[in-house]
Amino acid sequence: MAALSLNENGYPMKDVSGESLVAELSTEVPQSQDEAVLAYYGKRQQLRRNFGLLSVVGLTCTILITWEGVLSVLEAGLLNGGPSGLIYGFIFAWAGSIMQVLTMAEMGSMIPLAGGQYNWVAILAPPSCSKFLSYLTGWITIIAWQAGLSTGAFLGGTLIQGLLVLNNPDYVPYQWQGTLLFYAIIALGLFVNTYLGRLLPKIEALVLIVHICGFFAILIPLVYFAPHVSAGDVFQNFSNIGGWSPSGLSFFVGLTTSMLTFTGLDAACHIAEEIENAAVVIPRSMFISVILNGVLGFAMLLALLFCLGDLADALATTTGYPFIEIFYQATGSNAGASAMTAVIIVTFIFEVFGLLATASRMTWAFAREQGLPFSSYLARVEPRTFLPLWSIGLMVIISCILALINIGSTTAFNAFISLVIAAFYSTFLISACALLHKRLTTPASEMHWGPFKLGRIGLPVNIIAILYSIIGIFFSFWPPTMTVTAQTMNWSVAVFGGVIVFAIIFWFAHGRKVYTGPIVEIDGNHILNKM
Repeated sequence: MAALSLNENGYPMKDVSGESLVAELSTEVPQSQDEAVLAYYGKRQQLRRNFGLLSVVGLTCTILITWEGVLSVLEAGLLNGGPSGLIYGFIFAWAGSIMQVLTMAEMGSMIPLAGGQYNWVAILAPPSCSKFLSYLTGWITIIAWQAGLSTGAFLGGTLIQGLLVLNNPDYVPYQWQGTLLFYAIIALGLFVNTYLGRLLPKIEALVLIVHICGFFAILIPLVYFAPHVSAGDVFQNFSNIGGWSPSGLSFFVGLTTSMLTFTGLDAACHIAEEIENAAVVIPRSMFISVILNGVLGFAMLLALLFCLGDLADALATTTGYPFIEIFYQATGSNAGASAMTAVIIVTFIFEVFGLLATASRMTWAFAREQGLPFSSYLARVEPRTFLPLWSIGLMVIISCILALINIGSTTAFNAFISLVIAAFYSTFLISACALLHKRLTTPASEMHWGPFKLGRIGLPVNIIAILYSIIGIFFSFWPPTMTVTAQTMNWSVAVFGGVIVFAIIFWFAHGRKVYTGPIVEIDGNHILNKM
């Protein structure tokens, strides 16, 4: 198969100016709109398109799990910023994430391929560096989703252990037990993504209902039973327990709490080839997801901070999660706190379903471009189920191997999963810079926008999103406290640097010999020649 040939503007095949690409193809060819777009980029339809707007929103919202995530990663924000830092930090991260969504929505509507960021970079970046940058982006994106998958399963498993500690203070949460719980959650995700793979869109739609109903199941008893602090204690209570100076630096270090709850916004892009009317649904689903999850997350954060109770007790809890102690203080009973915590655990288990689906599609898409070892296997699609079973299996195997690290050292395992922000934001940064370069160097009439485009506000939106991502990447490497030990050190900078070095070495040793950029699987010239 040949590599996808790009014209002087970085677009495949023949350059057609003016109207939306999707509209041009759909009016001229006797095939579905989605298949026409794939053919334009040299791709053939291999997966089953059974995701609609509701199921895509369900998948994205339950991968973000913003309101649940705010609860589970609360400690970093309480250490650096306190209640006020959490409030204003969440608003900052939410606004920055909306800028990211608008930028990705443009690219996802323009190039609705399952590879997402690496496809965008391959097509939008300057030809002189597009192959290397798209290759690097592909590797980082896979690492990001693998880290996200491991994080979801790890949080689910350790939350179960935290619940056991709450109800049995004599219970010792051994690390090997957390790993076994990790395996159980991953195994359930594997079952849903294989044997129930055809039903996954319906499952994700149902999980969206659980996501929303679970929010009220937590919010109502928390607000009703817990004593409330004053507005000043929430909006004017800035703390710097982490010891960073000045206080503004502490605020930015604590931003990771809010930033982490908005990672995975690109999920819809990686199932693009399973979405009906993908060029329209992708931007809509991304925007709905970031707004819905932002509203729920902010409301939950406000409620939690007004019902915070004794902050010292929350931070010192033996359960490992301050919100479990807050639930206990609010309800005054183990049963009430357990019921509320169980809702959070269920949503994290459901999150793994979507994480595994998305990670495997990204792996499959990159493998079909010969971007990975054993690509001939990983790019296979099972003909009966239309599922990339080899890629699904690889993600599960890697997750299980990584979980073994937790038995020897939780610090070492956390070093891997802590690079989630840096990895996700880096892939966005590279693709957003490629779009910005294309915007500045290509006449507007020659840009092949999809149904969604920002128009005149596109340039400032891209720039703001890029600046926000740089801030996020930089502060994601900072440890939570100024006094650093081997246990409190944020090792993500070392792991992320190692990933980059490995990808570059692998590029020179192997990748540049086999990876030529997007591969043409179907000749789309006949489509454009009819225009």
